[in-house]
Amino acid sequence: MSVLSDPIADFLTRLRNASRAGNESFTAPYSRVKGEVARILAEEGYIWNYEVDTSGRFPELKVKVKFSDTGRPVITDLKRVSRPGLRKYVGVGTIPPVLGGLGIAIVSTSKGLMTGHKARREKLGGELMAFVW
Repeated sequence: MSVLSDPIADFLTRLRNASRAGNESFTAPYSRVKGEVARILAEEGYIWNYEVDTSGRFPELKVKVKFSDTGRPVITDLKRVSRPGLRKYVGVGTIPPVLGGLGIAIVSTSKGLMTGHKARREKLGGELMAFVW
């Protein structure tokens, strides 16, 4: 087993790969940040649901991927913005819209993880974690 330097990027990559391969669900090691990212994706309608499985030695996050009626994945793409080697911070006025408002930006603020739209509404800036569209 290898040590990951960016577990958030690993979670997003697992989600991208599962949706492109047509898998209905996938598992990833659980952390609070990954759980919050999954919560945001479920609230915004990009995944069906998620749950934390604590039956094993280490907790796992089980995510059910969402597909459209035609069988295409709802998530077109994901992009990790801030990473361990290069952090990206934005102020409330510089939170970028994703695809002209069709996607979401996930921002880590002092009040927790939230979408870019909600961070703008609450007048909060923070670390720009990822784009989802």
